[in-house]
Amino acid sequence: MAYAIITGASKGIGKAVSTELAKRGFNLLLIARSENLLAELSKNLNSKYQVKVLTLGVDLSLDSSTDIILRKIEEEQMDVQVLINNAGYGLWGRFDTLTLSEQEAMMRINTFTMVRLTYLLLPYLKKQAKAYILNVSSTAAYQAVPTLAVYAASKSFVLQFTRGLRYELKGNGISVSCLSPGPTDTNFMDAAGMHTPEMKKRAAKFNMKAEDVASIAMNGMFNGKSEIIPGFVNKFSTLLTYFVPKFITEKVAAGLYE
Repeated sequence: MAYAIITGASKGIGKAVSTELAKRGFNLLLIARSENLLAELSKNLNSKYQVKVLTLGVDLSLDSSTDIILRKIEEEQMDVQVLINNAGYGLWGRFDTLTLSEQEAMMRINTFTMVRLTYLLLPYLKKQAKAYILNVSSTAAYQAVPTLAVYAASKSFVLQFTRGLRYELKGNGISVSCLSPGPTDTNFMDAAGMHTPEMKKRAAKFNMKAEDVASIAMNGMFNGKSEIIPGFVNKFSTLLTYFVPKFITEKVAAGLYE
């Protein structure tokens, strides 16, 4: 069976997507920094679904990370059919209070690594009669978000890159999709530094389970959908951004994350 490559596979949506792909019989290459979590997930998926699950612990903020991934694919002679660019994270706070270095590291993972890995794996994907790329964005991509300014901008990049690449690859047998989840029950808020009880309480009202997001994402990807937005509230909120003046959506977004 062909391989699916998943970045950010150790937790949250990436872990849930890995499980969904294992259920469908794909061999997996799971990529993240946490080798212990990857090893545990690999063991569980291999035991439950009898698929081959390889892991690679690598820091995707490093420029060398994509070359390490490519070398692993070559060494294992992987037949790559699916690429899930899931790795990414946010940083909460005013632009001038966060350090430049931590914001640059976030941008590298959210944008640069995704672009570079996609470019390097396209020759492998083109060998397949049918192949799939899923880039994970966010509902934050559809408007500016004060206190998540760089994160939202990076996810907007993911969305626009996916749209353009999808058009370019028409007729090549590669379907390119963008997943834009809203609030999801993962460690995103803690990792972003959003520790206030008020924020967590607001998010909890709208949180979706990572497993539900992953199921919707995989169904959409394999059905060739261009943009996948799980949940009615998330679909409705992104639709509003096309009709509501920007200063209103920005004010609302700022209110949510103060």
